Amino acid sequence: MRAGAPSGRKAADVEFNLADLFESVVDTVPGSTAMVTSERRISYAELDERSNRLAHHLIGAGIEPGDRVGIQLANGSEYIETMLACFKIRAIPVNVNFRYVASELRYLFGDAGLVGLVFHRRFAPQIGEALGAVGGMRALLEVADGEVPSDRVASAGDYEATLSASDPGRRFDTRSADDLYCVYTGGTTGMPKGVLWRHEDIFFAAMGGGDPFSFGNFISEPGQLASRVLPTGSGIKALAIPPFMHAAGHWLAFSNMFGGGTIVTLPQGRFDPVEAWRLVEEESVNAVVVVGDAIARPLLDVLAAEPGRFDLSSLLAVGSGGAVLSPSTKRQLAELLPGKIIADLFGSSETGQVGGQAPEGDPFGSPRLRVDERTNVLDDGLHPVVPGSGTIGRLARTGHVPVAYLGDPEKTALTFVEAEGRRWSLPGDMATVEEDGTIVIFGRGSLSINTGGEKVFPDEVESTLKSHDEVLDAIVVGLPDERFGEKVCAVVQVREGRSIDLETVREYCRDKLTGYKIPRSIVVVPEITRSPSGKADYPWAKRVAQAAFAEEAPMDSGETRSIAGEDRP
Repeated sequence: MRAGAPSGRKAADVEFNLADLFESVVDTVPGSTAMVTSERRISYAELDERSNRLAHHLIGAGIEPGDRVGIQLANGSEYIETMLACFKIRAIPVNVNFRYVASELRYLFGDAGLVGLVFHRRFAPQIGEALGAVGGMRALLEVADGEVPSDRVASAGDYEATLSASDPGRRFDTRSADDLYCVYTGGTTGMPKGVLWRHEDIFFAAMGGGDPFSFGNFISEPGQLASRVLPTGSGIKALAIPPFMHAAGHWLAFSNMFGGGTIVTLPQGRFDPVEAWRLVEEESVNAVVVVGDAIARPLLDVLAAEPGRFDLSSLLAVGSGGAVLSPSTKRQLAELLPGKIIADLFGSSETGQVGGQAPEGDPFGSPRLRVDERTNVLDDGLHPVVPGSGTIGRLARTGHVPVAYLGDPEKTALTFVEAEGRRWSLPGDMATVEEDGTIVIFGRGSLSINTGGEKVFPDEVESTLKSHDEVLDAIVVGLPDERFGEKVCAVVQVREGRSIDLETVREYCRDKLTGYKIPRSIVVVPEITRSPSGKADYPWAKRVAQAAFAEEAPMDSGETRSIAGEDRP
């Protein structure tokens, strides 16, 4: 099958290739609105044409199949256009964290082996400095954003002018289900790594699999996708708050578009809770996706301060991907948004979307999964954990899993393993299996705190802390301790005008956590630092805690330390 075949081709001829699948949606509902941004309201046919134009430009610039092209953009149609353009020519788009400084960009550009980059003008100064140490870029395009930084990337072309001068047609070579998709994961420790997936695998693992309502009813052949696309004007409208540079952002975008839905983005990709609710009302949004409490709580504060200000009758669900919602946040969402679905969507760059389930009788608890043919927990010997045994092992996913980490065979061998006659992905989340087959997830093993031989998983303690009325946000880390090896330390941001101390925290946690899990020290900071996607920045929290207790009194006497804004590392 030629990917450049006329639009009248049979959809059944299309492979499970992301570009082919998208084009089948375009041919089914060309007039449906694909995206709504502050710059444009764009139909599927228009999005396809703009992507074709960019794809032909990239070919002319020397971008070849398998080449990697960076995307350093805030949310907007240009981000999705660049991903689609790469898919159309069998190149590999690479998500670049737009908050990286020059040294971090140098690392990522080199590690990914980028030969092209599409970026927003505001990021030019950092990019220019990083490019000097990398070189080898064949295609550089700058997207105007209303800002004119003092330092520009002189060799970069103008994005819109380039599209205007390029070929709008679908004349491309044959594509394959084996073409590659890459998502760089910032992780919580260490340097970011690129996770490589086959198109077919990521389509089923994280982009809906042709099931826009997430009923688990995946398509069995590519030609079925067209029959799953909702008619023009009736597709799901989703507000994408997570940045597209984060996996949760583009998984949301593509899973929704593969059903003929509409993606709505915030102006300039900047999070503003008032603007978010305004867009829900104005665009009749059905689903809002957030990244944990860092995004959900500001949204809740707006609703609590001005009840009834926004007409949210179109809203059906609020989902969190990339970070779980604390029980207290779920309860408040349920109170302020009665009748709406509130859900945690559990997954990772190495597994795709695994799912999310509230435990029986506690809809506001942490996400729990169930053992099935694709999800299990493996012990140290790579055998399934016996349900009810209490053994803590590693969450494991099989079936549609990644190919490898880009350029890292050692980490690939540790994460993607053969066991029980199948290939499994072990992303690092520690878990156990209860008697009824429910998987209880504790958090990343690399972050666990070993205190007196007992393991403490930060997620559990953080969830408890964030349920306290005075606490806005919290990150838990381990600090050295002469007696126990490590002790639990909480870095906490309190609500405006409030205060908190260690004894208050310990008293609150006493009937909710086992004694060794209760924080023995607390650092109060003006603001918790998180990644642009809302994930906890554990290295930052560790530095803050170490600095605060650098001259600490005796190890077994916990204290509260406060750090002023200007003193933060």
